[in-house]
Amino acid sequence: MSEPSSAQHENTRTIIRWLAAFLSPYKKRAFAAIFFLCVGSLSWLALGQAVKLVVDEGFLSRNAAELNKMVMVILAITVVSGIATFCRFYLMTWLGERVSADIRKAVYHHLLTLSPAFFAKERTGEVISRFTADTTLLQSVVGSSLSMALRSTVSVLGGLVMMGITSITLTGLVLLAVPVVLVPIGVLGRKVRRLARISQDKVADLGAHVDESLHEIRTVQAYNHEQSDIRHFDGRVESVMQAARLRIRYRAALMASVVLLSIVAIVLVTWLGALNVLEGSLTAGQLSAFMFYALMVAGGVATISEVIGEIQRASGATERLIELSRMPQDIKEPQNPVDFPAHALGDITFDNISFTYPGDENNAVFESLSFSVKAGKRVALVGPSGAGKSTVFGLLQRFFDVDSGSILLDGIAINDLSLDALRKQFALVPQESVIFATSVLENVRYGDPDASEQAVIEACVAARAHDFISELPQGYATELGERGVRLSGGQKQRISIARAILANRPVLLLDEATSALDAVSEHKVKAALDTLMENKTSLVIAHRLATVVNADRILVMDNGKIVATGTHNELMASSPLYREFAALQLVSEVDEPSSRLVAK
Repeated sequence: MSEPSSAQHENTRTIIRWLAAFLSPYKKRAFAAIFFLCVGSLSWLALGQAVKLVVDEGFLSRNAAELNKMVMVILAITVVSGIATFCRFYLMTWLGERVSADIRKAVYHHLLTLSPAFFAKERTGEVISRFTADTTLLQSVVGSSLSMALRSTVSVLGGLVMMGITSITLTGLVLLAVPVVLVPIGVLGRKVRRLARISQDKVADLGAHVDESLHEIRTVQAYNHEQSDIRHFDGRVESVMQAARLRIRYRAALMASVVLLSIVAIVLVTWLGALNVLEGSLTAGQLSAFMFYALMVAGGVATISEVIGEIQRASGATERLIELSRMPQDIKEPQNPVDFPAHALGDITFDNISFTYPGDENNAVFESLSFSVKAGKRVALVGPSGAGKSTVFGLLQRFFDVDSGSILLDGIAINDLSLDALRKQFALVPQESVIFATSVLENVRYGDPDASEQAVIEACVAARAHDFISELPQGYATELGERGVRLSGGQKQRISIARAILANRPVLLLDEATSALDAVSEHKVKAALDTLMENKTSLVIAHRLATVVNADRILVMDNGKIVATGTHNELMASSPLYREFAALQLVSEVDEPSSRLVAK
């Protein structure tokens, strides 16, 4: 039992230190909130003494003047308490919102530094759940529940002190019941925290399923998979409900046991106090004040027991956020990055590269891969699926680090360049264009966030996209919807090419952008690509004949190796694998002569 308890304490300390780091910039507001919290609690404690004086000096002595004065004192204390409550509530709620916002920013900033390997393992929907639901829960706790817990703690401690001043004997009897009350808080509280973590994990899993099914809604509906997904979703919802039911049961037991034990203790002690009043050893005013403080203590303990479940639940959420914010970056920045010009020449060298994807160490992608690309040249990569073509792109941009060997850009190892400087040298046009749920202007400007509107228009003209953009309802201000649902495949590709033209980077990585287009769209996209590739070093994953015949050199890849290199004509004459690939994927008429293919 000692080891889990120790781990629990360590987790609690970690959570407190982590949250304190976010609260630190707002120390003045935090101290002000605590000050007003104490003022409000002390006001209520002072009210107990006023009640005592009203009973003993005003009511029992039949002194109307003293009674009137005490009533005015009570009203004054109430006004002070009201002002303090306003200030405390405003400041604590503001802190909750501010800390939650800062945590969201910190976690998001960190997420953008993680490599694709992390997102290949983690489901995006689960990450989003941690990012949104967990921070919202934390906001509620910092802004509300924590405030209630602190206020109640001050009230309980202050109430116990005032009870002691009123009657040390009765207070001693109350304190005897404290260990009994703390038992359910300790035992059930840890259980609530563990179940809260399980519940949050199941909610995150649910979010991941929703994200996945809605993202692929066309596939879901095309295969009439709605009812199957509904059953799957309903099962996950019930799993969430089952975890929540158990957590709620323990939390309800925690609250009920604390309130029951506290009230029973106070009733018994008040009964003894009433006997003391009858004996004359205690005044009616003193007993009234003692009961007032006892009820305040009981109410405070009840509030603490109520919010402790919420705090334990937030602890589980915070642990998940800490895990996300401390997820190690597997792509490290160099300690002393080499200075590099804004625009590289574009010489690329793969020198004896060996590489396996993380978590798949038994399946090497490359073993001793070597090739070079001269600045300004167009090089096509061809080969069967799984040959390693896309992996070349990922390694060039350091989305993954090689196991051995080195990749050079203009003679400098890319590991010696800052990630920012390195990735500024590449413009990527993927096979499936990425369109964001914003305007045409902002989608193109993604290649250069500071570009003027005129520069965006010029890039779109060069990408053969201006005409169709002008026909959209709001032109360049038209919102394109999630993942560009309002555009055709060819239009998406031309937006993507315009983005790369605007970025104006020296090395182009093109995952054949015309492979899935109709003839008209292909012609327009090809014209845009020709404009894009002028005076650039271009690496192209090729699926079409027009790409390879215009390449300065073709690299034929198979099982992570380069098995042949040359021009289209040279490879048609010398490489059986290339001829087979050309027959299956690059030409429509297998028996067509090579010279005629080139003419095309």
